[in-house]
Amino acid sequence: MALPINRDEAIELLKKYNSTEEKSDWNHFIESEAIMKEVAGKLGEDPEKWGMLGLLHDIDWGLTKQNAEEHLTKAPELLKEAGFDDEFIADVVSHGCGFECADLKDKKRTKKVEFALAASETLTGLIHAYSRMRGNKISDMEVSGLKKKFKDKAFAAGCDRNIIKECENLGIPLDEFLGLGISGMKKIKDEIGLG
Repeated sequence: MALPINRDEAIELLKKYNSTEEKSDWNHFIESEAIMKEVAGKLGEDPEKWGMLGLLHDIDWGLTKQNAEEHLTKAPELLKEAGFDDEFIADVVSHGCGFECADLKDKKRTKKVEFALAASETLTGLIHAYSRMRGNKISDMEVSGLKKKFKDKAFAAGCDRNIIKECENLGIPLDEFLGLGISGMKKIKDEIGLG
């Protein structure tokens, strides 16, 4: 499907429901977009569509963050109003599978794009936390260092390692996926305040 809006319009849509003062949320949106584009490129998928999924996956976070169980309950309506089709909306909602939100606790991801989105958006937290630990530097980050932090369950404990490992459902080994994540985020380091 052709996307109903371009990236600039998607950013405006995010601003409508998410405060630009929430820097960490905005970093997460564009980091998810960047990693999804890298993964799409690796898999021969459409980087624009996959990037848009990453960018908009938490569109209703600004409206629901006070009650996380409501997360993804408003997203379908907001995306439909913007012209997105049911498949795109279902792909966005799928990153909540297994969580106590939007009746998704018992749902499982099944499609390649769903695994990619969940793994990518979760990986952003691990990479960003490791960058901060390294003096906000990502430009010389290597997979070996990130892998050590991945194995240290106490580090960035909120990043579910099992979700990141869903990259293996894409036929991408963990080390390669970590590399794709680093590569994607390096491309936007100035936008996300990293060096």
